[in-house]
Amino acid sequence: MDTAKDKLDSAPRTILLKNYSAPAFLVEHVDLHFDLDPALTRVRNHMHITRNPAVENNTAELVLDGCDIELVGIHLNGQPLTQNQYRHEENQLLIPALPGQFELTIETRIHPDINTALEGLYVSSGMFCTQCEAEGFRRITFYPDRPDVMACFTTTLVADQANYPVLLSNGNLIDQGTQDNGKHWIKWHDPFPKPSYLFALVAGNLVCEKDSFTTRSGRAVDIHLYVEAANQHKCAHALASLKQAMRWDEDTYGREYDLDIFMIVAVNDFNMGAMENKGLNIFNSACVLASPDTATDADYYNIQGIIGHEYFHNWSGNRVTCRDWFQLSLKEGFTVFRDQEFSADMNSRPVKRIADVNVLRTLQFAQDAGPMAHPVRPDSYMEISNFYTVTVYNKGAEVVRMLHSLLGKAGFHKGTDLYFQRHDGQAVTTDDFVSAMEDASQRDFTQFKRWYSQAGTPVVTVAESYDGTARIYTLTLTQQCPPTPGQTDKQPFHIPLAMTLLDTEGRPYPLQLDGETAPTGTERVIELTESSQSYRFVAIDQQPVLSINREFSAPVKIKPVRAEATLAFLLAHDNDAFNRWDAGQELCIAVLLRLIRDDQQGKPLELADSVSSAFTALFEDETLDPALLAQILTLPSESYLADQCEVVDVNAIFNAREFMRSALAKRLAEPLRSHYQRYHHTAPYEFNADAMAARSLKNLCLAYLMESGEEANLQLCLDQLQQASNMTDSLAALNTLAQHDLPERHVELEKFYQRWQQDPLVIDKWFAIQAGSRLPDTLEQVQALLRHPAFTITNPNNVRAVIGRFCHGNSIRFHAEDGSGYRFLADQVITLDTINPQIAARLASAMSRWRRYDAVRQNLMQSQLERILKTESLSKDVYEIVSRSLHD
Repeated sequence: MDTAKDKLDSAPRTILLKNYSAPAFLVEHVDLHFDLDPALTRVRNHMHITRNPAVENNTAELVLDGCDIELVGIHLNGQPLTQNQYRHEENQLLIPALPGQFELTIETRIHPDINTALEGLYVSSGMFCTQCEAEGFRRITFYPDRPDVMACFTTTLVADQANYPVLLSNGNLIDQGTQDNGKHWIKWHDPFPKPSYLFALVAGNLVCEKDSFTTRSGRAVDIHLYVEAANQHKCAHALASLKQAMRWDEDTYGREYDLDIFMIVAVNDFNMGAMENKGLNIFNSACVLASPDTATDADYYNIQGIIGHEYFHNWSGNRVTCRDWFQLSLKEGFTVFRDQEFSADMNSRPVKRIADVNVLRTLQFAQDAGPMAHPVRPDSYMEISNFYTVTVYNKGAEVVRMLHSLLGKAGFHKGTDLYFQRHDGQAVTTDDFVSAMEDASQRDFTQFKRWYSQAGTPVVTVAESYDGTARIYTLTLTQQCPPTPGQTDKQPFHIPLAMTLLDTEGRPYPLQLDGETAPTGTERVIELTESSQSYRFVAIDQQPVLSINREFSAPVKIKPVRAEATLAFLLAHDNDAFNRWDAGQELCIAVLLRLIRDDQQGKPLELADSVSSAFTALFEDETLDPALLAQILTLPSESYLADQCEVVDVNAIFNAREFMRSALAKRLAEPLRSHYQRYHHTAPYEFNADAMAARSLKNLCLAYLMESGEEANLQLCLDQLQQASNMTDSLAALNTLAQHDLPERHVELEKFYQRWQQDPLVIDKWFAIQAGSRLPDTLEQVQALLRHPAFTITNPNNVRAVIGRFCHGNSIRFHAEDGSGYRFLADQVITLDTINPQIAARLASAMSRWRRYDAVRQNLMQSQLERILKTESLSKDVYEIVSRSLHD
């Protein structure tokens, strides 16, 4: 059997950014014809191709990508090519000796019904759909499947009319008709050049919910949302969210929609959340369907944001796209920033910022500190699907946000106007994006671009001094970024840090740097560009309290940890809602780390009165938004706590966090119960910031109250389950109950299943609750769920709800000391790799940071990673994750 070293010696080819070269050929127009059949679909691809005049001495042969497709025939300018006029090698079709301009027609056959990878054209719930990003189009036909080849597409779809009455593709509908054999056809034309990854088609028996939108220039746009008939009542929120996004993009960025119709289709089997295909967005059903009785506040919130995200891609991703896949953050980081701002404007800005930073700190900072660390613009990859990461998306958004902070709102939008104007219809780079910002503002961002090329999370160390006689406060900042794989020495970043200084009453001082003639306001953005810099603020009457990195203006870690008294002061007085929450989190982390040490040393765990007093005071603050209070009362996650420890002690972290939750529940019993009663009502469901805030605080109070073990609180939970008028309250109560080993737990879980067994999206929630339980027998329950009739291994949503939730979201049970969780994950990765390599690779990453754990767990994880690596015919997707985890 091959060893791990043998596998490394025969590793898949690594793609390098430095090896990029422009395409030798360009495609001006593509005419696609599909004869759709689940078992055997025929595709005719007619292309108008020219040699790229930008390539010097261009005599290259034409290279077309193609994977898992059957070649039927090739015609050049109408004449068939013989087999000695082309080469069909592994995943490529090569044609030499071509003229400067020509027409090429290629006929292929594919098998959508057995395509479990869900890339290219496949069948889901009896309907055809596509996923072509990043490299799925090559599974449909031979084509230069790269983002810098942009063409206008005309698509004709032919299918059985009874089974597939709806036929959709990109662009505008231009013709349709019927045939004598029971089939019908429809032709779509997209007038805007696009890369092949944005191609889409859908064919199925669907119903359509219709709406319309009038642009600010007066154009009428039809809006169509296609779903299965049983889901027709779940469309209103998605349609409303789309219209909100269209209006917001006009008002904020001046971007109008450009086609006559905008279509969304909900699909049950989908690797991603959604896809921004030009004019025809394909969505995972979980990211578009919502009704109060089946969807939670989180679902409504996510749907609104994802609808916005995919719509905003029409300009930041479609009209202007990325030159190559190393530039993925050009479209994704920018668009995530846009959807974050959209959601913040539609709902609570502080709560949205907290949620975004939680994702960054919990997931992205961990990625930066592990073997999968990579820059926002990676230097290399084996399988591009592995780089749809929190670094590219979420850290990429933070990089864009920093530009917004440096330039201000007006300056930033001046830069985006220039970017869209300059590059409309082009495939460009992150350098082009930053250059537009530079040219619009007359600033030099050469150093700033290190955020795109350097991996890792910078650490900013804060040193303070105060001269009471001179009334001068000096702030000294030092930056350092730890080594990451392939990058040992880091150059200083350009870091914008929003800050203010507070007096003893919590009032902000006017800020005036030494040498300035007057204060510049009470908050300013200081720019750290050197390894160390000092800032002297004058006219400060007493030792101030520093509030820094307000609204998390830069994705950095601030050191050292501040004194608990300072944190308590900021928690009570900071006028920046984000920093108020952040002070509470830092205070909790300090307490929890002390509890972790005590648990490791066998000491009894005790919670200082000062901590519960600080939280008690929050309940008494009538000015505090309930949503913000709920966020502050939510303890840091086990995974985030693990990142604060030199060696991850899974059991000590779990014990400390559980103890603190229980202690707070007992000490805060009265305000928890009173706030639960205050916000507990059964009014009709509304999706708005105030209603969501009330539900979030109420349900957090219930979770705390259940920690007491009192019968009265169990009854509160059961009553809420019985009386809940919406899925948010129902699921919160069920999830709380599922964490406790009580007879009622099994009864209520079964009742929930019986009620909702016909709704797959609700059953995924039911799966996830059980997979995330902290109870000792959770792995046994998860293994049983894999055999449940509602679970299908080929459905990504099912896999994420059960296997993903257990391995990525249940630290104490996944990291069991006997290694059973690791063996379970390896089994599932090996199985899924033959079905859906993308999903398998994402699961495998749960063991990527194995070196952070104790020696016993290190050995157990390492052995399972090596076992995966030895598997025959391992996909590139899984190979890259596992090999880098083991050897980087």
